[in-house]
Amino acid sequence: MAKINQYTEDNIRSLDWKEHIRMRPGMYIGKLGDGSSPDDGIYILLKEVLDNSIDEFVMGAGKTIEVSVQSSRVTVRDYGRGIPLGKLIDVVSKMNTGGKYDTRAFKKAVGLNGVGTKAVNALSDYFKVESNRDGKTACAEFNRGVLEIENQPEESSRRRGTKVTFIPDESIFKNFKFRNEYIARMLKNYVYLNPGLTIVFNNEKFHSKDGLKDLLEDRIKDTQISYPIIHLKGNDIELAITHSRTQYSEEYHSFVNGQNTTQGGTHLSSFREAFVKTIRDFYKKNFDSSDIRKSIVAAISIKVMEPVFESQTKTKLGSTEMGGDLPSVRVYINDFLKNKLDNFLHKNSDVAESLNKKILQAEKERKELSGIRKLARERAKKASLHNKKLRDCRVHLGDLKNDRRLDTTLFITEGDSASGSITKSRDVNTQAVFSLRGKPLNSYGMSKKIVYENEEFNLLQAALNIEDSIENLRYNNIVIATDADVDGMHIRLLLITFFLQFFPELIRSGHLFILQTPLFRVRNKKETIYCYSQIERIKAIERLHPKPEITRFKGLGEISPDEFGHFIGDDIKLDPVMLDEDKSIEELLSFYMGKNTPDRQSFIIDNLKVELDIIE
Repeated sequence: MAKINQYTEDNIRSLDWKEHIRMRPGMYIGKLGDGSSPDDGIYILLKEVLDNSIDEFVMGAGKTIEVSVQSSRVTVRDYGRGIPLGKLIDVVSKMNTGGKYDTRAFKKAVGLNGVGTKAVNALSDYFKVESNRDGKTACAEFNRGVLEIENQPEESSRRRGTKVTFIPDESIFKNFKFRNEYIARMLKNYVYLNPGLTIVFNNEKFHSKDGLKDLLEDRIKDTQISYPIIHLKGNDIELAITHSRTQYSEEYHSFVNGQNTTQGGTHLSSFREAFVKTIRDFYKKNFDSSDIRKSIVAAISIKVMEPVFESQTKTKLGSTEMGGDLPSVRVYINDFLKNKLDNFLHKNSDVAESLNKKILQAEKERKELSGIRKLARERAKKASLHNKKLRDCRVHLGDLKNDRRLDTTLFITEGDSASGSITKSRDVNTQAVFSLRGKPLNSYGMSKKIVYENEEFNLLQAALNIEDSIENLRYNNIVIATDADVDGMHIRLLLITFFLQFFPELIRSGHLFILQTPLFRVRNKKETIYCYSQIERIKAIERLHPKPEITRFKGLGEISPDEFGHFIGDDIKLDPVMLDEDKSIEELLSFYMGKNTPDRQSFIIDNLKVELDIIE
């Protein structure tokens, strides 16, 4: 008989606060990551500290926040009231301790669970908190949540407020790197939601006068919108709405109490429903909801008493009530739109006319595409049943209760050999593979019709589940995995063009990446080094002298599945595809994919020269 595992008192353990956070970090900050994605853990650490400073501003204390990120060291300094000196250590190291439980001090705060700074403390190699108030200052320093230095309150002339410095623990956040683009976007959102607040990031100032209107203007250019932005404000709600000329899907930016709810929630679903109802009532026409919302670009921010989120990272609102004497979230938003948006359209007939034309155009395009879409769905379903293109995974982004949903990844590969290697070495729970056949079509300048008529695009769209909205996206990370040669680079460019042309919000939301795989393997009998550049190859040869074996990987199919496991596992290297906010998508596509061949040739030659200079 097989021996039954013993289960006694010795198997029962009680973890202290820092041990539990370090053992289960995903419960507190979502996925870990390396900084290549905007929802990676290192940015959540920064956000948790910032939320406290923002709450100070909301309560009328401190109009400036200073943020410094130098390499791996982060410092946040606000000029709020300062943490009460006698509770300084408890606030950052004692679970369920904080001022947010007392709604007299923080009415509509973001950080309500008393967890945020404790998680930052426990997950940092170095953590220091300093509070200045009542003419005194006190500070404490920690290492991975363990108190090392405690300075008692002493007289000080420093301005009031709180200063937090931390360095993420490299044993948890492996090979991490802060990307200023993601931090800047986060900080801009904070100032859009808090007009009058100034955030200084590495000496660059962010400030907003018109709130969410500024947010939309920053995201899209005037030449890309169908009508001037509609900007509506109430006591606990703010909206900015327009429709894009150049994109097809819906794009939303939603916030609750200053928190960017990237996964939406009850407030966003209520807005989408109320917007359709208000438009139907105004025009007295039963428009299809998809025609009303097609190409919409909108931002919504609401303030809720003691909001309930679906996770500690606060990316999706679960609350159905506004709190206090206010009605439900759904009724509140519906009544606001019914009143304010209806009045706006009556007073601005030119906007109402432009919006009506946009809806009618969407209706016309939908009817023209209806037959094609039906056939496309049937082809996609058939291809999926026969598993010709997609090797799916078990967990998907929509599995809200699964703590690994943010790790879900779709690798887009070229050819059977590359897809075979990745398929054999992948994590079947979170990693899926989509195999391309040949080079994709250059979709620049084409209409959405081509997405349904082209088999590759149609099946890719179906695999991602983004035909109607990116809210239905099945994978958090879309990774282009092509060979590091001319053909592979060309396929990469064509795929990026496809996403920019038809689904730019996927890129804006930080979902698209390039997989970096090694160009060389340098090894001897004792050690193997994978090199991602010529410079790394030279250094590896010097390290493994005298005559190591050198292998040049010409294609992904040449890398064995066993080796591939290293490159798509814990040590995966992803380069995010980011949009230059100073240029429109049309400008980018026309330069890189248009007919201006001489300009592109000059650009390529100049940039190749830089790379050659580095190698030499």
